[in-house]
Amino acid sequence: MTKNWFSQFSTMLSTMTGRPVTFVIAALLVVVWAASGPLFHFSDTWQLVINTSTTIVTFLMVFLIQNTQNRDTAAMQIKLDELIRALSGAHNALLDLEELDEKDLTRFRKRYEQLAEEARGALRSGGTDTDSPFVEDRPDNDGEDDAQKQRPRGPAAERDRLEEREKGREENT
Repeated sequence: MTKNWFSQFSTMLSTMTGRPVTFVIAALLVVVWAASGPLFHFSDTWQLVINTSTTIVTFLMVFLIQNTQNRDTAAMQIKLDELIRALSGAHNALLDLEELDEKDLTRFRKRYEQLAEEARGALRSGGTDTDSPFVEDRPDNDGEDDAQKQRPRGPAAERDRLEEREKGREENT
């Protein structure tokens, strides 16, 4: 795959700036600047040099860091999407959650918070905490909380779901 010149440049520069030697060089430059103060009689120009230099470097690093972070986030999102897509029983409706509005994200988050609470309760009572949750998105939902509509949980319900899944696989072969 080919990258554009800015992606290549920002990757190289972010790699270089993240190394300990770069920090040491920057610290040494500040020490040299501070030590040169008496030589320049701590003049306004002497102060302007460090102020201007740090402002320019900071300004450019903001864009560099943002570019690198955007690419890393996009790559991580694609990898997570692939894991969701590839796992049997996972909900493909979760693939592009980052594109949903805040209301829909809140609905999903509430459902998963409830699942986490139920899983902790199941573990405390000796059950399992694995399941593939269902989060409905129907036009007739009328704002009802899908977290309240859940299928039965517990060891017996889990066993029934596994048996149904096996029956479906046998029928498809």
